[in-house]
Formats: sequence, structure tokens, C-alpha cells
Amino acid sequence: MGQYSISRSVRDLAAFVDRLGKGRVDILGFSAGGVVLTRALADPYVAARLHRAVIAEPGPMDGPTAQITGHQGQPSARGLAPTMTGPRSTGIPRYAVAFGLMRLGLFTPDTGLVGQAEGDNAFTAADLGSDTASVYCARDAHRIPTEDTARNFSFSPAASLRIQQTVKDAPSLAPQLRRSRTPAMLMIAECSSQVRQWETAVLANDPAVQRTQFMPGVGHHIWNGLDDNNDRAAAVITAFLQGKPAPLPNHPSRDEIPAFLRDHK
Repeated sequence: MGQYSISRSVRDLAAFVDRLGKGRVDILGFSAGGVVLTRALADPYVAARLHRAVIAEPGPMDGPTAQITGHQGQPSARGLAPTMTGPRSTGIPRYAVAFGLMRLGLFTPDTGLVGQAEGDNAFTAADLGSDTASVYCARDAHRIPTEDTARNFSFSPAASLRIQQTVKDAPSLAPQLRRSRTPAMLMIAECSSQVRQWETAVLANDPAVQRTQFMPGVGHHIWNGLDDNNDRAAAVITAFLQGKPAPLPNHPSRDEIPAFLRDHK
């Protein structure tokens, strides 16, 4: 468990690109992956392997950013969607205690109360509860698709919390990120469940972010199978990777960040 860290994730990304053996790559980092990608862009050794980068709905990139308590996007479906059904390990006292105390920071992720493999196998999609609803807009609360099943769902809460803690412990990334030269695009959802300042911090500090695409009508899950959301996201990403004009306005620009935050968009 001690080997899980945000730095290790960045090193693994570099090793993965090397193993592909295809030269510099176009890469999309979503959510926690956006954090890995942002930190990769700030590391010249890793950034040299990247051709273009799409940072979608990133979490906090470092300790100072993680401490920001700003606002989120427009209302999500949290508290509005029907309760997810199915088996849940957090109904079992030992799992409930272990996962709950880890989330509160009272247990470290490497606690022996629940082993890593055991936790991976025990944790189910239903255990996420309102976390799933929080990644959709309030208007979609009663039509959230079933995205995770026993066949394809796997989640290690302990490893996730361990990596999150190493991000919180990391010093400011801004000085290194300001030297980034890899062309990048930032994607922000209208009903984002991420703190807005986590997202705008990337735009403010990475001079190589060429465009921002504010995605209307979607939550943190920008591509979610509803309406034409997948096609719209694909169009935005494809246009950037192909160097074509953006399908949506470049918003917010760096100059617009203060107004964007002030207006609670």
C-alpha cells in the first residue's frame, strides 16, 4: 500500500507510454486522471512523451489547491436520484467501520482490518451511494444509467484514499506547471461536482492550455450516454487533437477566471 502515491502514478504513466513504443502520445486525463496528467505536464521528463493533453474535470493538483474550499458547479443529482440498489459491503460492520474511519482519516489506508485485495473484492457500485448521483446534473436525477455492474466494476477505496493523501501532502505545483509547453485543453462541466478552483488553477498556471471548453448540460461524467452528450464531448476532443476550431466558445479564458468564479458558474 505504501507504494501508492501521485508521484508513482506519474512515473507509471511515463513507463506505460514507453511500453507502447509509439512515440509522443495524445492523452486524456479525466477526474483523478486529470490530476495525474497535470502533474505529468509539470515534469519535463514525462512531458517529453506527450504530444497533446486533454484535462477533463480535474481534482486538486497539489496540497495548496486541495485546501481550497470553493464552490462547485450547478446543482447535481446528489440527494435527488433514487437510492442505488444491490449488495453493499458497507452494510457489513467490519467493512463499514474500516472504510468509514479511513475516509475520516482516523485509519490509514494500510490498516490491516481490511486487506487491499479483500477491499477491492468487497466494495460494490452500490457502496458509492450518492457519489454516483453527484456526477449528473439535477435534471437527470431520474434517468441515471447503470454504469457499474458486478462484471466491470472494481474499486479500491484504500488505494484511492492513499493517493489522495499524497496529493494533499504535495507542495505547490504551480512553479513547475508554469514551465509547461505541451499543448493542452481543459474541459469543465456545467454541473461539476469538482470544486471550481481545482479546475481553474490548471488554467491559471499552465500557459500551454490553448482552450477551455465549458460543457453545458452535463455533470462530472461529461460523457454519460444521455442525449447527445457523448457525441458533443467527442466533437470537442477531436477538434482539439486535430487542431481544428473549437466547437464551443473558449470559456472561461484566463482573463475570465475571476468573473467565472464570482458568478458561481
